[in-house]
Amino acid sequence: MTRLLRLLAWLTLVAALGLLTASLFMPPERVDLPPPPPLTGEVERIVIDKAARRMQLYQDGQVVRTYQIALGFAPEGDKDRQGDGKTPEGEFVIDRRNQQSAFHLSVGLNYPRPEDVQRAAAGGYDPGGDIFIHGQPNALPEGFKLKGDWTAGCVAVTNTEMREIWAVTPIGTKVEIRP
Repeated sequence: MTRLLRLLAWLTLVAALGLLTASLFMPPERVDLPPPPPLTGEVERIVIDKAARRMQLYQDGQVVRTYQIALGFAPEGDKDRQGDGKTPEGEFVIDRRNQQSAFHLSVGLNYPRPEDVQRAAAGGYDPGGDIFIHGQPNALPEGFKLKGDWTAGCVAVTNTEMREIWAVTPIGTKVEIRP
């Protein structure tokens, strides 16, 4: 009887060690968190932190959403001219909305501002324009996201995130883009 108990104890120990060892080599299972509750009302402000690749939506002075973003293909520094691949920095407002964009929905920023136009005129170049917050290219299948900074100077999020942003950002929403 004692011999049988020892044998069972050893077999249990070996099985437990085997399961522990196997678990170290198994890939972790992805567990999706439940989606946050839907936003209601309108956001008053959007703050974009280029260095952190983060965009935050504010309601009543509180952050209600945070998104990871993609920027222009040359994101460091302020936008200077057409084709530089930079995302502009400063204070803007949403001044247009486009459901028929080449990207999944888009809200436009009032860039170039008068000071951007004056600087470019003094330098003899085009300041660029058509800066938007938008989703992924329409040619990309739903659920996919381009990696890295790939826009021409815009701010890009996933299509799901863009639908949420679209629903709560009217024309006139303030947008701050930080370095």
